[in-house]
Amino acid sequence: MAAPLFEIEDLHVSAEGNEILRGVTLTVGTGEVHALMGPNGSGKSTLANVLLGSPEYEITAGTVRFKGDDITDWDPDVRGKAGVFLAFQYPQEFAGVSVINFLRQALSARKGIDLSVLELRLAIMEWMERLEMDPSFADRYLNEGFSGGEKKRNEILQMAILEPEMAILDETDSGLDIDALKVVAKGVQEVRRDRTELGVLAITHYQRLLDHLAPDHVHILIEGRIVASGGPELAQRLEAEGYEAFK
Repeated sequence: MAAPLFEIEDLHVSAEGNEILRGVTLTVGTGEVHALMGPNGSGKSTLANVLLGSPEYEITAGTVRFKGDDITDWDPDVRGKAGVFLAFQYPQEFAGVSVINFLRQALSARKGIDLSVLELRLAIMEWMERLEMDPSFADRYLNEGFSGGEKKRNEILQMAILEPEMAILDETDSGLDIDALKVVAKGVQEVRRDRTELGVLAITHYQRLLDHLAPDHVHILIEGRIVASGGPELAQRLEAEGYEAFK
């Protein structure tokens, strides 16, 4: 029997001596979309950063597995090369590094594919059109002067080109107006349409992203613990009753 695509088992995480995650367990199967919702301070972004391999946090117990391999102690670059992708809540700016050169280096690291800038430009044009991105963005410095929506679309472009097997979207809807949100959510669905085996963990505050992503499973994280899990109806209940109903 094949191992699940992505497993978080009894994960405990601390920072500066304070426990933030208190036994998180979650399994994402191939092709599944999971949504993790929670109020500010619940540990959502801590979990996202730990799953990427951030050294700022200490894992005191539990494991993270990808395709059956224990990746708990893997460095971020090793995870990325293996096929784990994180779309950041606040993507960083890289002055002097164009979007297309960043993608070229990332693709070389991820797959060992060394395309010329021209070859890569041809490869990304279709995706830029599907994500409603101006082609001139390919030559701009990465995220420098980008609006919130442009930064998030650029993250989805990276996900499309790098073809990960597991994508973690850390509050991809943060700071977006409704039109930009629709474009980003549509972009995620476009990637999933091309790569039906892609697993997605979408971390969010709000129901509105889920209206477009249509998750298979919804989990509610409060004070470092998953307090409820279910289908899309759980998000609808949360919208109606608020987080207080789950405390």
